[in-house]
Amino acid sequence: MNRLLLIATTALVLTLGSVSCATPQKETPRNYRQDMRDFVQDISAYVKSIEPDFIVIAQNGHDLLLENDRGNGAPAVAYLDAIDGVGREDLLYGYNNDDVATPISERDHFISFMDIAENNGVEVLVTDYCSAKSFVDDSYNQNAARGYISFAADHRDLDNIPAYPLNPFNMNSANITSLAKAKNFLYLINPDSYSSITDFLNAIRNTNYDVLLIDAFHEGDVLTADDIADLKSKANGGTRLVIAYMSIGEAEDYRYYWFNEWKSNPPSWLANENPNWHGNYKVRYWAPAWQEIIYGNDTSYLGKILDAGFNGVYLDIIDAFEYFEDR
Repeated sequence: MNRLLLIATTALVLTLGSVSCATPQKETPRNYRQDMRDFVQDISAYVKSIEPDFIVIAQNGHDLLLENDRGNGAPAVAYLDAIDGVGREDLLYGYNNDDVATPISERDHFISFMDIAENNGVEVLVTDYCSAKSFVDDSYNQNAARGYISFAADHRDLDNIPAYPLNPFNMNSANITSLAKAKNFLYLINPDSYSSITDFLNAIRNTNYDVLLIDAFHEGDVLTADDIADLKSKANGGTRLVIAYMSIGEAEDYRYYWFNEWKSNPPSWLANENPNWHGNYKVRYWAPAWQEIIYGNDTSYLGKILDAGFNGVYLDIIDAFEYFEDR
């Protein structure tokens, strides 16, 4: 073998050896919890740059309040700073079934996180699911004793104003300019039990709740600025806050942004349908294309909420990170 051929052969052998010995690079797994924190923080930063007093409330997903993924460690300061309130369903009633007390272990676990929120200046809004008068009374009294604002919903579908109590718990005529001043709230996002949107708006307008938590849309159209302005006065004359519901962890096939072809040809960020809620689909919420639907421009979901004059937004399916962690 001539000298040049020997050198070339040796180089090839060394090159192949280095390739065969190289360790494949593993893709870093996603931190789904931090992805959700980042999403909420970015929404908050965007909307507060436009309306500094705009209220951001995150429902459930309480594990995000702590940095450690195992539910302990230091508070997640950036996340806590980004939200004004945290919603918690089933704190005292409804965890296993409506009108059933939440197991003590689960209740105490939830309370430990709600107290983290309160201790960091974040208001707690509790929705318990119960209709028996004794349970309703207990729910309001226990939550108030802990400094939480609460609502006892007698329908899981959140489609009515409960007949009991006749007046909102701790009803008052004060002007409510922040969550910290609120003593009660109404959570009513499904107007289907009302004959028309006019009847729905009139029903909630004629109440004395300090905070109204409603859907921003009706039959695909956003409520008007005049509608929202009318709702900002309680029947007794005091002013109140009107907060818009917005799901950021699932896409809903009845929303204005939905395309029917997505069911057969879904975008890359659209995941499986929620088996418990027909028409709701899990989303890869960290995907820029989904986030552009939610916020960042005048035609986004949040942009429409801002234009309608809402005081804030109630972010749902914050706990979507659990779905992806379990897969």
